[in-house]
Amino acid sequence: MTTPQRRFKDAIYEQLARLGKAVAAPKRLELLDLLCQGPRTVESLADQAALSIANASQHLQVLRAARLVEAEKKGLYVEYRLADDEVCRFFVALRGLAEARLAEVEQVTRAYFEARGELEGVAGDELLRRVKSGEVTVIDVRPAEEYRAGHIPGALSIPVGELKARLEELPKRREVVAYCRGPYCVMAIEAVELLRKKGYRAHRMEQGVADWRARGWRIESDGEGAQR
Repeated sequence: MTTPQRRFKDAIYEQLARLGKAVAAPKRLELLDLLCQGPRTVESLADQAALSIANASQHLQVLRAARLVEAEKKGLYVEYRLADDEVCRFFVALRGLAEARLAEVEQVTRAYFEARGELEGVAGDELLRRVKSGEVTVIDVRPAEEYRAGHIPGALSIPVGELKARLEELPKRREVVAYCRGPYCVMAIEAVELLRKKGYRAHRMEQGVADWRARGWRIESDGEGAQR
């Protein structure tokens, strides 16, 4: 016969396990990462995560059942968003724990970047200080809808596919810092490669909007002003 204390603990840990089960799939983690950038339709999420719409919908339903995401019908489409900023902080914390405890994360990352000529990201406090103080030109190379949903204050929206045609917007006398969705996003890598070939002093910043939100730093969104 179990005691009230045992039943209480079992009930609590069962609820905690709901979150663990919800994120126990690589694609669901990727969907959370994408939703950290801003609300998305099922179709958009499926495209970005290389899933069928049916599979993306199934994964999102699991996340919704764990109350990590919410859904809203908008016309013919269903738009998903994170339940709140705590979910984004949870994802960033989980990513950080994996980086600290699993050597395989570093091995996979290093192998990829070394294959591209060791184009390392810059994550130092000095770069962050310069970004926050406006001492460098910061470009957000994510899709425009993600920029509108939330971006680092002062950043210019130049999606990576438009960068080559918009180079004249970037003064060569200033260093350029490109960011996208975080340390494993390749759009900023492509942007910095192009900028360096064109003679710019360019760096890739590992932190993205999710990282800034997790630190409680200010985020701006079009039409809503600055957010925290």
